Amino acid sequence: MRRAGHPRPAPAHTAGVTTAYDAVVLAGGSARRLGGADKPGVRVGGRPLLDRVLAACPDAGRTVVVGEPRPTLRPVRWTREEPPGGGPVAALDAGAAETGAEVLVVLSADLPFLGRDTVPRLLDALTGAPDAEAALLTDPGGRDQPLVAAYRAAPLRHALDRLRHDHRGLAHMPLRHLTGSLRLTRTTADPLASFDCDTWEDIVTARARIREHGTVLDEWINAVKDELGIELDVDTGVLLDLARDAAHGVARPAAPLTTFLVGYAAAQSAAGGEGGPQAVAEAARKAAALAQRWAAEQDEAG
Repeated sequence: MRRAGHPRPAPAHTAGVTTAYDAVVLAGGSARRLGGADKPGVRVGGRPLLDRVLAACPDAGRTVVVGEPRPTLRPVRWTREEPPGGGPVAALDAGAAETGAEVLVVLSADLPFLGRDTVPRLLDALTGAPDAEAALLTDPGGRDQPLVAAYRAAPLRHALDRLRHDHRGLAHMPLRHLTGSLRLTRTTADPLASFDCDTWEDIVTARARIREHGTVLDEWINAVKDELGIELDVDTGVLLDLARDAAHGVARPAAPLTTFLVGYAAAQSAAGGEGGPQAVAEAARKAAALAQRWAAEQDEAG
């Protein structure tokens, strides 16, 4: 997977998820290049790598994680490959056995920048190629990423059974043996979606990248929403403008207090069945107008 810097992200993918799918997340590697550390539990931006990957497939009908059980922010089904540490093909086989959907999205658990647009891209690519048996993400270097992919479950299971018979097992089998037996289509996403964390240098790079000026706010908001179990997309620009107006037009402490009150008002609307992003936007609009009137009065007095 990709190792390089930070190219400009690809345009956002806006298509909704229309294909029913189950997700299989592989989280059972030995992490030798991390000194045997618990890689899925390593935190990037305050969140374990595994939770960051799980956030990228929230629409999965069933999510199966192959690895040692641990706390996660949302419920998953746990299983383990045979033998433990038997490699990605054996792990994929174990995960697929716990699923029931006709399409499986397969992800590794060490992808800190896997966005929510990647899974829809994979599903759209598979839907758009009826003869394909799998849709793989390709990284900026043109390399296939079979652990960021969508597979049709029936041909995947057939290929796994054939490999198991021909090789007397699946342990430590290279992934190319599996993908080489399937008809593939390919797609691209944000260039950082395939960045994985194999070494501590990769972890340091990922932690530094999310604190860059252009990304830190979105990273923080996503982390808070995941931590609090909130599924709400709001216009952060509106809230930031409100905080600025309250701080400049009233007093600095007015900024956090005002945004808190806006959230409280939106929550009350939600309790009455009228919540959502519109409630936040409307409350923010009213509070911003009040802050501007407040500032205008001060200007007149001055």
